[in-house]
Amino acid sequence: MLPLLFLLLLAPLFLSSHPLYAAARPVPDGDHQTDTWRSFDRLLDAKRGSHVAGVADLKRYFARFGYLPESGANLTDSYDELFESAVTLYQTRFGLPVTGKLDSSTLAQIKSPRCGVSDSAVNRVNSEQKFAFFPGEPRWARPGPLVLTYAVSPTATVDYIPRADVAAAFRRAFARWAQVIPVRFVEVAEYEAADVKVGFYGGDHGDGEPFDGVLGVLAHAFSPESGRLHLDAAERWAVDFGREKSDAAVDLESVATHEIGHVLGLGHSPVRDAVMYPSLKPRQRKAELRVDDVEGVQALYGSNPGFQFSSILESDTSSSGRRRAGINIIFVLAMAAMGIVVCM
Repeated sequence: MLPLLFLLLLAPLFLSSHPLYAAARPVPDGDHQTDTWRSFDRLLDAKRGSHVAGVADLKRYFARFGYLPESGANLTDSYDELFESAVTLYQTRFGLPVTGKLDSSTLAQIKSPRCGVSDSAVNRVNSEQKFAFFPGEPRWARPGPLVLTYAVSPTATVDYIPRADVAAAFRRAFARWAQVIPVRFVEVAEYEAADVKVGFYGGDHGDGEPFDGVLGVLAHAFSPESGRLHLDAAERWAVDFGREKSDAAVDLESVATHEIGHVLGLGHSPVRDAVMYPSLKPRQRKAELRVDDVEGVQALYGSNPGFQFSSILESDTSSSGRRRAGINIIFVLAMAAMGIVVCM
């Protein structure tokens, strides 16, 4: 009996990072979701040949993120052959069951909060790669050792997180990339003179990529050497989930790390655990670089002489170990609920 009690006490430590446990956490209700994306629920099980109100809106979504041409698409509510091909491509890229119809798993992915960079605005050198670059593989180039300055806007910000906490989150995010490539990032006070300019903006903010409200597009950044990194001010940003209780809270450091990848020239990755995967759930933290992220950025800038790939591999391995441990604990708890004692 004692071993079982011990496991019950440890269970929260293991389950906190397990996806089954995460699914039981509070999630945003419908009122939090961006209105247009929430309306996609009515399209469940729509398939080729059907005509459902809202398909035209989803076609615009697919055009925005690179699955349909921005011009020439038939933006009606008809589920036509071209739209079916777009759904199939979307399912393939996200590792979903390829059905060609709007099943529940596809709609859930479509409605997930995500980065605003188009999935087609990137290219892969060959089919074996997972990581991707912007077309032409743009990167920052400077004579001598590469040093990039960055600054957070003194005016385009949010008032509920101390400025020092925002700065600290970005400092950690930049440091992750600096660990793996020979690039040094320096925080500066002069915003207009910085190479990378960070700001929180709402709605249409003048760059041609308007934000759309809570839990839609979270942020976007532009390819080198633009240096623009914008976050949606409508989101409830968090630097500490212990303090921020909103079920719609978005981890600032995770999004910052992702968007810095775009600033450096990386596109979106289909690897779900990678930082450069395009979507992030509310209250999810995903700020640690994975092998795919590191291989991609090092293909652009080379490896930092002091970097050891084993540190990333160990991180991946330990994450897998925690997931397996979580599964074991769930099994033990289930058996205990049925009155069966399991010795481990």
